[in-house]
Amino acid sequence: MKTNRFWAWLALAVGVLYFALPLIGTIEFSLRMRRGVYSFDAYRAVLGDPQFRATFSFSVLMALMTIVLGILVVAPTAYWVRLKLPRWRPVVEFVTLLPLVVPPIVLVFGYIRLYNTSSWLPLTGTAGGTNVLLLAGYTVLALPYMYRAVDTGLRAIDVATLTEAAQSLGAGWITIMARVILPNIMVAILSGAFLTFAIVIGEFVLAALLNRPAFGPYLQVLGANRAYEPAALAVITFAITWACMGLIQLVTRLQKHTQVPR
Repeated sequence: MKTNRFWAWLALAVGVLYFALPLIGTIEFSLRMRRGVYSFDAYRAVLGDPQFRATFSFSVLMALMTIVLGILVVAPTAYWVRLKLPRWRPVVEFVTLLPLVVPPIVLVFGYIRLYNTSSWLPLTGTAGGTNVLLLAGYTVLALPYMYRAVDTGLRAIDVATLTEAAQSLGAGWITIMARVILPNIMVAILSGAFLTFAIVIGEFVLAALLNRPAFGPYLQVLGANRAYEPAALAVITFAITWACMGLIQLVTRLQKHTQVPR
């Protein structure tokens, strides 16, 4: 028993070192912009860069729009499949997993081929149309995570009973979805939303090939031309990602504490 515990702790220590040492090295390097002393000059340079603020703001806006569009597409679909079309659930799950199999570069080249300036719908001819394509691509990339989160939330509630109770009170489908189903799966939706936010903030391929001023291409350009600023930017991006993960855990715990025992 003690031997097994020793090996378990040893495996945990090796795993922590494997992930922690590169991060510690990146943080230490990002603080050495001023020769001979540790300073936050690299972080000040990054945060004071107007291009950083512009690209980060653009990606945050696209992330929020992706979250809204993902909820509008996924939540009603998952609800209807669970309520009325349970036999179609394997098909829907297969479709939602395709973005994990199809590379983003294939997706974006398909968009460019179908919606270029010589096509029947020339979306790439304007900045607004290209943003629509980027939003669609982000929604597709986030589809597996959003669908899994919403589907897990729907499993935790009695969808059929809630729907029948709402219908007996005269509620329509939109009212049922907005005032009954969504509030009961809000934690699951927030989990999918935070994951979507983290994906969109760091995405590179779609934004670069569609030539949009997003945060991912800015990371690449800065990394190719600077030394210490990319390390600082990597730490900032890592902190944003882990902040999203921490919010997921916080929301989940708060939901567990506020649930009324049955």
